[in-house]
Amino acid sequence: MLAWVDGLQATGLSLNDRGLTYGDGLFETIAVRNAEPRLLARHLARLEGGCRRLAIPLDSDEVAREIRAFSAVLGHGVAKLIVTRGEGQRGYAAPRPARPVRILQGSAAAAYPAGHTQEGVALFPCRTRLAEQPALAGLKHLNRLEQVLARNEWQGEEVEGLMRDCSGRVIEGVYSNLFLVRDEVLMTADLSRCGVAGVMRAELLHQAEGLGWPVQVCDIAYDELLRADEVFLCNSQYGIWPVRALDGHHWPVGPLTRKLQAIVRDRVDG
Repeated sequence: MLAWVDGLQATGLSLNDRGLTYGDGLFETIAVRNAEPRLLARHLARLEGGCRRLAIPLDSDEVAREIRAFSAVLGHGVAKLIVTRGEGQRGYAAPRPARPVRILQGSAAAAYPAGHTQEGVALFPCRTRLAEQPALAGLKHLNRLEQVLARNEWQGEEVEGLMRDCSGRVIEGVYSNLFLVRDEVLMTADLSRCGVAGVMRAELLHQAEGLGWPVQVCDIAYDELLRADEVFLCNSQYGIWPVRALDGHHWPVGPLTRKLQAIVRDRVDG
């Protein structure tokens, strides 16, 4: 695996790093195509916002330069950027001053079946619920244990799982954001209590607004999801996958899903 730590090739990390000991950090998973990091501005904006909220100092220009240089070496694949608070001693109190560590790992792009994009995917209804924590809501922080538990619930044909919060509201997929369409209105979950604010989700909301399409970011009950006309998933690696089935319920691949697929295709594979 191609790996850099603070801009230099590396094979290891300090055992005292707070990303390891406490999950004290953030990460971004960036699609790299033809040596170009896709949706980089959105990844950096989310990272900057997360670092401000966690009070982790960040030199955004330095990070951007490293990602571009790393992508030039990687060429094609996935660049995973991890920013931790750096080393610390025992105890939760953050070191002052913090000396953040930047980790870049390169891997091959996943070979998703073409059918996921064309015919859609089945969702598994996960039993694991997302805890409500507004202080961390929206962040792509390093603690992903809820997603680990949820992903290990199924071994069948489903390629993604539906995650709800402790009140039963529909939030997202295990590694995707979720949208639905009802009466030609594009809807996605309010992520002010929990969930990850994905960069492709942000891109789709931006595109829909620019086209004048009605959009609602709101609480979504499970029954509302089942009554939707169209349902789809999105993330920065594969773009958009229509959802065709969930727990015995079925949806067609709808026209708005197809329009959005065409709009965002070049942002992933172009």
